[in-house]
Amino acid sequence: MKRILGIFPISIALAAGLYGQGKEAEARQKTLRVPGGHPTIQAAIDAAVAGDVVLVDPGSYKERIQLKTGITVKSAGDDARGELGLKRAEATIIDGTGGDEKDPGVAMAEDSILDGFTVTGVGKYDEALWNRHHATQGNQQSHEHIGIPGVAGISVVGIGHCRVENNIVHHIGYTGIAIMGTEGKRVSPHIVRNVTYRNMGGGIGSMRESTAIIAENVCFENFYAGIGHDNASPLVVDNTCYANLRAGIGVSEHSRPVVRGNKCYRNRRAGIGIRTGKDTRPVIEDNDCYENEMAGIGTDEHASPIIRGNRCYDNVLAGIGTRDKSQPTIIGNKCYRNEQAGIGSRGGAKPLIVGNECYENKLAGIGQRGDAETTLIGNYCHHNGTTGIGFDECQSGRATVMNNRVIDNALVAVGIHSGWKVNLSGNELSRKGGLPPIVMVFAGAEATFSNNTIRGEGVAGIRVAGTVNATENHFEALKMRKVGPPSFAIWGLEGSIVTMEGNQVKTYRHALSATGATVNASNNTVSDFFRNAFVVKNSSTPANIFNNIAITDDPKAEVISIEGEKGVISGNELTAGKSLFQPCF
Repeated sequence: MKRILGIFPISIALAAGLYGQGKEAEARQKTLRVPGGHPTIQAAIDAAVAGDVVLVDPGSYKERIQLKTGITVKSAGDDARGELGLKRAEATIIDGTGGDEKDPGVAMAEDSILDGFTVTGVGKYDEALWNRHHATQGNQQSHEHIGIPGVAGISVVGIGHCRVENNIVHHIGYTGIAIMGTEGKRVSPHIVRNVTYRNMGGGIGSMRESTAIIAENVCFENFYAGIGHDNASPLVVDNTCYANLRAGIGVSEHSRPVVRGNKCYRNRRAGIGIRTGKDTRPVIEDNDCYENEMAGIGTDEHASPIIRGNRCYDNVLAGIGTRDKSQPTIIGNKCYRNEQAGIGSRGGAKPLIVGNECYENKLAGIGQRGDAETTLIGNYCHHNGTTGIGFDECQSGRATVMNNRVIDNALVAVGIHSGWKVNLSGNELSRKGGLPPIVMVFAGAEATFSNNTIRGEGVAGIRVAGTVNATENHFEALKMRKVGPPSFAIWGLEGSIVTMEGNQVKTYRHALSATGATVNASNNTVSDFFRNAFVVKNSSTPANIFNNIAITDDPKAEVISIEGEKGVISGNELTAGKSLFQPCF
């Protein structure tokens, strides 16, 4: 008991000391009023110490300011909304006109806060130049990256931590809010709920290894991107970027930001644009990109982003566009109602495209051209204006197409033009109604089909002018068509090369109809056909048709009708009865 009582005086003294320190610290914190106590914002900052608040009444203050460590500079008033931002931010203006042109409108300091101002009048805003580049969608802008030197509206340079919030930054001759690391030091400011517009750089620029948090800002009509990145890796969340001259959000020069939950719309180029180098590897997820005048999300110049779970719609070009040897991973996005493809690849791009839904696009669900090398796995492409999956003419394109569901597109499920070598396996390719084939392989193209389900009501399951190797696929017409337009599982045109092995074919008029083609057909099972399972005319080389089974109740039916030179025609069997295999669906 004595030991416990002996501790009490020490504890009471310690507590009293801490209380006294707290009261002393509180007493040291003060609010400095502008213009009531100090004639200018800078004068109040100069008089303040860490922890103080400079509270600024509404008005226009013609100055450029430099914050100090630990100082809060805030506009007076509550958080009522105005036309663009907070009413107090609209009414409290830092006007840099006539100041030292080397100084930003506001220079932040360590642990400082800038809350609720309009910042303008820094550098030269060029209306004629803005209009000219708006008219040309930024195509004539210099290709310099965002990290070039300039004088910002609000500058965060070499500051480990600070807060820039609730400000409006406009008509700056450079970037509205510029964030830069310095040698050996990264910066991680919080840039929150600001509005940036009509600046001659980006609305917000994150540069030189910045790891900022950029959240809930509105950036519009800026000369470059709404939010731009140069060798930076910030967290960019819940921002709205629209009507900027380039991208809503631009990522370049080895940047690796996480870009999540943003809305990017009506930008003159992409909603989100990613470029310059394989080390540019952002994560782009859960964004809405719509009504942009190029792609919803675009990748370029070898960039390697992860693009997942976004919604890209009503864009003038593709929902997601990849080109110039970029290597994106595109997973689980919804791309719909775009003027061209849902997802488009060209220019030697090498995307991995997995688990996306592409529908109601005016052209293809997924479109490839320009020597791209694509891998398509588990995508769902339906109700597009031309093709579910399309391969436009090129010199040397390559594609692997696995386990996709491609149904009810207006023309073909898959169209493969010259220059492509495509391997298709495990896909469902179908369409109800219409005359086009389910798949078209054009002259100069090579396609291998294995273990696919191909069904529909067009003139053919696969119409071939190039080279097709079809192995162990299921072909099924939705109804027998004995007369009228063709109804062939595979239709070989003159000059084509067709190999069929181990396929199951049901309800087509003929499993194969070929004229002037090179034909090899073996070990196929054909049922519910009309008169001839295989029809071959004037083969360019001797036809080889052997070990096939044809199942029918028609006493007039035959396995083969052949005209011209025969190769190996043997082991084919005609069997009475119905189909011996299960339906394709």
